[in-house]
Amino acid sequence: MTTTGTIFDIKRFAIHDGPGVRTTVFFKGCPLTCWACHNPEGQTSGPDLLVRAERCNVCDDCLTECHQDALSTNGNTVQIDRYRCDLCGACADICLRGALAIAGRTVTVAEVMHELLRDVVYYDESGGGATFSGGEPLFQPDFLLALLRECKEREIATVVDTSGQAPVNVIEAIAEFVDQFLYDVKLMDNDRHRQFTGVDNRQILRNLEALSNHDLDITIRLPLFPGINDDADNLSAFGAFVASLNRRHLVDILPYHRTGVDKYRRLGRGYSLLDAQPPPETIVARAVDSLQKHGLDVTVRGDSYVLER
Repeated sequence: MTTTGTIFDIKRFAIHDGPGVRTTVFFKGCPLTCWACHNPEGQTSGPDLLVRAERCNVCDDCLTECHQDALSTNGNTVQIDRYRCDLCGACADICLRGALAIAGRTVTVAEVMHELLRDVVYYDESGGGATFSGGEPLFQPDFLLALLRECKEREIATVVDTSGQAPVNVIEAIAEFVDQFLYDVKLMDNDRHRQFTGVDNRQILRNLEALSNHDLDITIRLPLFPGINDDADNLSAFGAFVASLNRRHLVDILPYHRTGVDKYRRLGRGYSLLDAQPPPETIVARAVDSLQKHGLDVTVRGDSYVLER
């Protein structure tokens, strides 16, 4: 039986998703609904229809292809009645300018491996490899495991970028095939975590503790969101938890950015942090200082960060 999965993108020559030059495979589906998710098209398990209004020339070709009467124009761009739309993709297929696009497609392991193998020479020269991100790659465990095994057999180094929200047996099943985990921990207070992400954090923290009991390369990442998790209490609790783990792990701070904000408009969704701005360096420095006081090695966006004392 052929193993298939659902992805929404494959990004070649990625340089921020692990060491070296990488190819990042973005999985569809995620158990979290984080307010500041920068890949909202990865939250749902099925396809999504995106509208790039700036590309639309109001040619009306898509209207004739839509058999659900879900499309209309207002003189400037196409509009979607998302209650009528059945995501068949016919409108996107005919849109030559790319104003309409489907995010999400079913692929086989062989199709993904074909893409990964194109850049083996770059992986070898840079110490790179394949990164599985999302969405949440653990949301499709069989597909992920099949890809990891293929990569292992072909000596392609692997990174799994995860929120850690999955049954522990899923984590344990893939661990031996993963060269590095990029493991996000957003909030230590369970109630605040549930408010911000839609789920509580107990499974996430338990899984990280379980992984830390093994000889694995884990970078624990702290996405830093203004007014949500950059307060002294959360930073102190985060630092104490990471310092208490069985093994020593690098912590990488990821300051909030707004690069995904426009995707919500394209998907017809609201964005919860419209007024939020990237944190100033003083806030980032305060976070670094707080974590270093727990004896942790800390980077920012993967780079060394030197505090001015």
